[in-house]
Amino acid sequence: MSLDLSSLPDPRNASILVHVAGRLLPRAEAKVSVFDSVVQGGDACWEGLRVYDGRVFKLERHLDRLFASAHALAFARPPSRDEARHALFETLRANDMRDGAHVRLTLTRGEKVTSGMSPTWNRGPCTLIVLAEWKPPVFGRRGLVLVTSSWRRNPPQCLDSRIHHANLLNNILAKIEADAAGADDAIMLDLAGCVAETNATNLFHVAGGALHTPALGACLPGITREVVLGLAHGAGLTVHEHGVTLVELITADEVFTTGTMGELAHVVRIDGRAVGRGEGPGPVTARLQALFAGLVAREGEPIPA
Repeated sequence: MSLDLSSLPDPRNASILVHVAGRLLPRAEAKVSVFDSVVQGGDACWEGLRVYDGRVFKLERHLDRLFASAHALAFARPPSRDEARHALFETLRANDMRDGAHVRLTLTRGEKVTSGMSPTWNRGPCTLIVLAEWKPPVFGRRGLVLVTSSWRRNPPQCLDSRIHHANLLNNILAKIEADAAGADDAIMLDLAGCVAETNATNLFHVAGGALHTPALGACLPGITREVVLGLAHGAGLTVHEHGVTLVELITADEVFTTGTMGELAHVVRIDGRAVGRGEGPGPVTARLQALFAGLVAREGEPIPA
C-alpha cells in the first residue's frame, strides 16, 4: 500500500531524490534492507544540516560529530568524509536545493547476513543515507509551548549523548506526551531532576541579563548550541553552563530552544505558566536570533556546481 502524499507540508517533497548506499533513488524507491542494522536495532548515527543560499552551514562540524559517533559505535566500514560530502552535494544538486532545505544524513552499521544483535553479522560496508527535503525552520516565528515529560534523558553511564545515535525512543515517548498535552515539545530532565533538553532541542534561558544553559551530560552537545554560545560570548553576554532546575526555567525572563531543524525559537509557556511576558522573544533572544541570521547568511560550505 503506497503512502498518500497529498498532505505533505511541502508538495515538492513528493518528487525528491534520496541518496541510499551510493544510488540516487526516487522517494518511493528509497529503501534499506530489512537486514539493515537501523531496522534491526536502531543501530545508526545521524546529523541534521541546513542549506542557506547555496551553502551548507557548519558542514565540517556535523561531519566531525557523525564520524566521532560512528567511531564510538565501532562501525567497521564507514564511508570516507569525501564520500559523504560527495553524496550530500550530489543529492542537493539533483534536487536543485540551494536554500530553504534541511538534510538528514544517516549512517547505519550496514546490512547483516542474518538477523541478530551482534555486529559480527555485519559483513559489508555501512549504509549512508542522504535525505534532503524542502523544509524551513519548523517553528517559524511563533512562540513555543512546552510541558515537562515524565521520561528522563539517558545519562552518560547508560548512553552518552555525545553519540548522536538514531535510537530515539525515549525522546519519542516524551514527544508523545507533548502531543497529548497540545504542546510543541517536551522538556526532559536528567536522573537528578535537572533540566537536560527538550525531546528535540537544546535549551537556554535568560535571568538577570545573563544567559544560562544546562551543562553537558544528559543533554546533546548541539552544534547550534555551540554556535549560540560563541555568539553570546562575542556579544559580551555573561554565560553560565550549569545544572538548571525546572523552577529556574519557569521563572526565567526569557527561554529559547536551539537546533538545526528550528534554529532559535522563543518559548512563551512552560507547564501552563507564562515565560516572561508570555509573548514575543525577549531582547536577549531577539539579539541572538539576529546574530544567528547574520552568521548563516555569510558562512557555510558552498555547494559545488
